[in-house]
Amino acid sequence: MMTLANKITLVRAALSIVMFLFILMPYAWARFVAILIFIVAASTDWVDGKIARETHTVTPFGAIVDPFVDKILVIAAFFAFVGIRWLSVPIWAVFLILLRELMVSNLRAIAALEGKVLAAERWGKFKTVVQMSAIGTIFFVVLMYHLSHLLSGFAQAVCVFLFVLLRKIPYSITVIAAVVTWGSMISYLRNNWDLLKKSWSLPECKN
Repeated sequence: MMTLANKITLVRAALSIVMFLFILMPYAWARFVAILIFIVAASTDWVDGKIARETHTVTPFGAIVDPFVDKILVIAAFFAFVGIRWLSVPIWAVFLILLRELMVSNLRAIAALEGKVLAAERWGKFKTVVQMSAIGTIFFVVLMYHLSHLLSGFAQAVCVFLFVLLRKIPYSITVIAAVVTWGSMISYLRNNWDLLKKSWSLPECKN
């Protein structure tokens, strides 16, 4: 029977897809829903890990799928942002983030074939914080954009001011996220280089 923690992980995967679709909808209400979905999905990342540890139900499935689902959430958000042209999120930076995540996922798969599970590193955790913070910041810019069209008076003026002030942030913060993401990959490769070399070499024959 699937554990509660793993069920929550799969729910987060489903929420990532729904969030992606809502971001792409050119309606204010859809973007607001997407923000709420992101908050809920990001929160479940902490919840499922806490439940698994406290109930002693850590499973190989959770150890492998949980970080993979985190990647789905991040990539879904960034690629959806690329679809909003006025955000000017650079697709090349998003591609670099995707490339890193695929490479580290392959490294985890190689480790699994060797009977090992790669634990999250400090760089990896820092990378996740930076990515989530970048997504949250971009969502804030999106929120200010739509509120500046929906509100009036002083509230509208504040939203317009914040949007004008922050409208160039999505580009730079995505680039920063890409740089940190690749820094994390370099750390993973350095710490698991022997495992990687072993995976591409034929086993030595013993006479």
